[in-house]
Amino acid sequence: MRKGVEMPWIEVIGEDGAEGELKELYSTLKEKRGKVANIMKIHSLNPASMKAHMELYVTLMFGKSGLTREEREMIGVAVSSANRCEYCINHHAEALNHYWRDGGKINEFVKNLDLSELGERKRKMVEYAVKLTKSPWEMSEKDVEELRQHGFKDRDILDINLIASYFNFVNRIALGLGVKFTPEEVRGYKV
Repeated sequence: MRKGVEMPWIEVIGEDGAEGELKELYSTLKEKRGKVANIMKIHSLNPASMKAHMELYVTLMFGKSGLTREEREMIGVAVSSANRCEYCINHHAEALNHYWRDGGKINEFVKNLDLSELGERKRKMVEYAVKLTKSPWEMSEKDVEELRQHGFKDRDILDINLIASYFNFVNRIALGLGVKFTPEEVRGYKV
């Protein structure tokens, strides 16, 4: 993981310059999450997209689901690693470490997307997310059936798919617009 210090490639309205709806959104984000992430600030020229993005994020990562928070963060890290999105890798490795509390294990997972202690169920979940990321045209009903065979219900499978798809969306925002992170920006969010 490397430290990012460059500015994004498009104009971003900071918290100090925000007015109207944007100012309200920044205030809401600070209240709920403790600060405003750079991935949200990149939407500053289109506050409606920021609001929709945050609603989707909260629904998928914190809403009711058969997946644990740890599993959701694993999917985020796996997809972001497959896409080589340093911004999201760093943010969600930090969140995953809230559950694992082992930086070495996190680094190994980011590097290999596999750990012997994952177990077959979590491994299948990660494999599905990575295949959907790297070669979505190769997905088949067999991929879904393998998840079922490892104890995932159809709602869980939908959530795995939606979370993997969400992170592909966010990775492309970050990579396509030069969204960077700093260690300070990555840490300290309300969980």
